[in-house]
Amino acid sequence: MGFTYELAKFLPFRDKEVCERVRAIKKEDITKHPNPEFKIRVIEDPNEFYTEFALDIVSRIKEAADAGRRFVGIFPVGPMPQYAIAAKLINKFRISCKHVHTFNMDEYADQDGNTAPADWPGSFQKAMMEQFFMQIDEDLRPPLSQIHFPTKDVIDSYGKMIEDMGGADVCYGGIGWCGHIAFWEAHLGFEFGDDLEAYKKAGPRCVELHPMTIMQNALHSFSGDWSWVPPKANTIGPAQIMGAKYRSFWLDGYIGGGVSWQRFIARLVAHGPVNTLVPGSLLQTAPGTYTILGGVADNVEIHMS
Repeated sequence: MGFTYELAKFLPFRDKEVCERVRAIKKEDITKHPNPEFKIRVIEDPNEFYTEFALDIVSRIKEAADAGRRFVGIFPVGPMPQYAIAAKLINKFRISCKHVHTFNMDEYADQDGNTAPADWPGSFQKAMMEQFFMQIDEDLRPPLSQIHFPTKDVIDSYGKMIEDMGGADVCYGGIGWCGHIAFWEAHLGFEFGDDLEAYKKAGPRCVELHPMTIMQNALHSFSGDWSWVPPKANTIGPAQIMGAKYRSFWLDGYIGGGVSWQRFIARLVAHGPVNTLVPGSLLQTAPGTYTILGGVADNVEIHMS
């Protein structure tokens, strides 16, 4: 017996036919895309997934050093396991990171736009310093002055700071439940309508987090406690992501037991229409890799067990 219904009203993207089409994409077909520069791949083993992520970071840092040029990277918080692996490789092979300049994608903020202090347990600054930068031996570590976060003090000039460095060599990231990239949320698309060119030029700002983002981050970072997730965040915009020379995105949203919160949105971002209500869809238009953990790439199905 058929059962039809409208999508929930809080969802920004509401094209039911598109949702049905991408939902039906099988795992064996998920890597197929008409843009050969947008390279989709699936890695089954989580250890291999994070090791490959770490190797991508370290190899780009070393290639820049060998070429005698600085490395400028945009980095996310989440997933995190790759950072400890990258730091271990840097230390083992004595790779100097004095030429490395990093810009974190985002940072939480309160209702008034005040960014989380670096010593707050949920702060992205704290996570990156403890799990990556401070794991690198001091004589190899980038100077602290070259490690940047989009705090309230610098958010208005954050885009220019990256631009003044010649743009990022690479932008790393993931995909949010609503399709966000960084904390550039799906509902921001209503501001731009169908004007993709204006959308691509949008830069850093403080944003209200979408309900799906609150729930997603509660799930994976705050023990399921949605009351603990801040209501806003400072974030880079499409201009910084699309302005990078390359994009390297990693999707690891697999909980286990056949459950993945990222399975559908991975498909909508990679195979749905490029539009302002699914921010990650912009990735289809530019050179980059889109690496999906096997459990995320599995078919979208109903599980009632």
